[in-house]
Amino acid sequence: MVLLDKSITFAFIFRRDMRVLQLGKFYPVQGGVEKVMVDLLTGFVEHGVPCDMLCAHLNQGKKTVEISPNHRIICTKTLFKKYATMVSPQMISVLRRIAPSYDIIHVHHPDPMAALALRLSGYKGKVVLHWHSDIVRQKKLLGLYLPLQEWLIRRADLIVGTTPVYLSSSDHLKGYLDKCTYLPIGIDPIVPDPEKVMAIRERYQGKRIIFSLGRLVHYKGFKYLVDAARYLDDDYVILIGGSGALREELQLQIAENHLDNRVFLLGRVSDEDLPSYYGACDLFCLSSVQKTEAFAIVQIESMSCGKPVVSCNIEGSGVPWVNADGVSGLVVETENGKSLAEAIRRIIESPDLYASLSEGAKQRFSQLFVKEKMIGGCLAIYQQALGM
Repeated sequence: MVLLDKSITFAFIFRRDMRVLQLGKFYPVQGGVEKVMVDLLTGFVEHGVPCDMLCAHLNQGKKTVEISPNHRIICTKTLFKKYATMVSPQMISVLRRIAPSYDIIHVHHPDPMAALALRLSGYKGKVVLHWHSDIVRQKKLLGLYLPLQEWLIRRADLIVGTTPVYLSSSDHLKGYLDKCTYLPIGIDPIVPDPEKVMAIRERYQGKRIIFSLGRLVHYKGFKYLVDAARYLDDDYVILIGGSGALREELQLQIAENHLDNRVFLLGRVSDEDLPSYYGACDLFCLSSVQKTEAFAIVQIESMSCGKPVVSCNIEGSGVPWVNADGVSGLVVETENGKSLAEAIRRIIESPDLYASLSEGAKQRFSQLFVKEKMIGGCLAIYQQALGM
């Protein structure tokens, strides 16, 4: 596996006449991949590196969002969604037209539509493939997509993962590790609103607040977090933010186990309120159980607030690498509510351990997961791809 110097000094010697296109997913931002794309784009604005983003629009036809004179988000019309993929034939024609303008196309995987557009674009320049995750759940899609995915892996000049663990565990990348490197996702620190934090604490006065966040879908493992409440006493409350198909099922589980005073489904938490939930909680719990959860940005969001994390040891995933066991939190076995509860109690009920993990979370965040480090590291990868 290639190890690249990720020093942000690369940002200041990068050739400003080079143009970059981020390719993949959709807009507006709804998930981690899109957030990384937009954060890279806005980060390059600050360093004067020309960069555009081409993606499918979730709700509208073709439009362009001007970020600055040299930075645009170009959205193409989506006809429909199939197998979690935005089908946008317009992306193909747009990319064929604009591709010659770019020295690097940075394509974000998994996104079959983006891969198909690149394959049909006739582009001859450098390709950086950002491997956010394998296709785990959509088996039918993978069967159809596999030849195109194999072409994309061969076509890429460099392949970038978000953790070394995920790269080395992916069966699809075996044989290509000599052109792989990793770049951890980076974010700006979360800044809670003190007044909103106080209001949340007062709402659950006297309680130890365990916070979790994500779509209410199977791989997030929320049923195990709800089950964990059975092993916690009334001093604890579990707050789960997010919406999704399993809401009614989880609400029924809460009612059947008489956990109405310990587990609360918050629904979608607004961007304005979210930082204050991180600030108000005592601990963050990530109950995800499948490799579909490749990194979990929510972990580093909570770590930036100095909150210890309890997460699960998902085989082949980068999740337990992000939350280092005994450093920023505790890692337990998957699909086990009792283990989650024991880890939560162990941290909360030991002041010395809590203080150590809280400080460890802040330090690990500042060392690995700051947005500026991601920007600088990405520019270093571009230099490597260009042979500079």
